[in-house]
Amino acid sequence: MIKNIFWDLDGTLLPMDQDNFTKAYFKCLAVKMEPYGYEPKKLIDGIWAGTAAMVKNDGSCTNEEAFWKCAAGIFGDRVLRDRPLFDEFYRVEFQQAAKACGYNPQARQTVEELNRRGFRQILATNPIFPGVATESRIRWAGLDPDDFEHYTTYENTGFCKPNPAYYQDLLERLGCRPEESLMVGNDVDEDMIASGAVGMKVFLLTDCLLNRKNTDISVFARGSFDDLLQYLEQKTAE
Repeated sequence: MIKNIFWDLDGTLLPMDQDNFTKAYFKCLAVKMEPYGYEPKKLIDGIWAGTAAMVKNDGSCTNEEAFWKCAAGIFGDRVLRDRPLFDEFYRVEFQQAAKACGYNPQARQTVEELNRRGFRQILATNPIFPGVATESRIRWAGLDPDDFEHYTTYENTGFCKPNPAYYQDLLERLGCRPEESLMVGNDVDEDMIASGAVGMKVFLLTDCLLNRKNTDISVFARGSFDDLLQYLEQKTAE
């Protein structure tokens, strides 16, 4: 029986075109940091390099530590002294990136309904953002951080999707059995295949489908939020 629902955020609970969101996000960041001596292209390249360092992280440190170690190697120690500016960005200017996202009231309705039914709900969003940015994106989706028992951020996690170790680590920390856990996401590689590799059940939300390798998705339970609720009712009845 499924007891635990693990949710992806971007493209799942928060509708978005990933490329449009990334462009809006980086544009806001470049505008914020250029007056402080960060040339836009080098800054964005540095963010991508830091992201790659987090994706390669093996759990030996937090993703936060992996990111800032990489950033310091590119920009020098001044980037560490400027961390308050980046923190301020995520509290203030980052909010403009919400305009690049959509909104689906069914996301909130579904999470609320599943909380009423007694499921444990965990937000398994790729932990490449600080907590303040993750909490903002949760609210853009019409939800509250308290709707979830736990949500992953770069401060509290040492792995990233699509590494199956991300899911294994999360399951172990929360005391969840994989066969009792369902991963709901829109990304075939990061959400379906990676979580399935550690024995989790999966449901592919197809509203903002990401299928970079043109994988045959007929092997996955899939569909809309309504289809997800029907799937869970069926599994509960079995």
